[in-house]
Amino acid sequence: MKTKEQDQLLLVLKARFENNRHRHPDCSWAEVESRIEARAEVLRSLHLMETTGGEPDVVALASADGVLTFCDCSTESPIGRRSLCYDQAARDERKANKPQGSAVAAAVAMGIELMDEQHYRALQSFGEFDGKTSSWVATPAHIRSLGGALFCDRRYGAVFTYHNGAQSYYAARGFRGLLRI
Repeated sequence: MKTKEQDQLLLVLKARFENNRHRHPDCSWAEVESRIEARAEVLRSLHLMETTGGEPDVVALASADGVLTFCDCSTESPIGRRSLCYDQAARDERKANKPQGSAVAAAVAMGIELMDEQHYRALQSFGEFDGKTSSWVATPAHIRSLGGALFCDRRYGAVFTYHNGAQSYYAARGFRGLLRI
């Protein structure tokens, strides 16, 4: 990224951080910025989270080791990360109408992790997310080995976890990621 783009991204992240203090009450922007600037790959990942519609912000998730966690905080599943099946194996299984990619591969390419169900539920304590969309979440190996994958959404004031064939994909299903720094 060029210096001007980096500066612009940091301004966007700082404004979001300041406007959403309830997500990280015990954290300062100075601490966040110093951690971002210490690792160039973090800025790249945050840029990709932002440009795909994730609206990343620091979220206070339980961590005994002092790790700061950026999560996708867009109201709906990030628009630039929808219509993806769960992983590459699922994509390869499709005979026709293959999606452009998979959630797991996209997360790896971005340098982020797919949220798991626990992170997804924790995020919901900071607002209401995925009221019209759904998001793939990291799926336990025993479920994935049987061909399934998990996704979550929020409906009727509650968070739901569902299953689907990992090869499925929908225009309203994307994935939310997290980045630990």
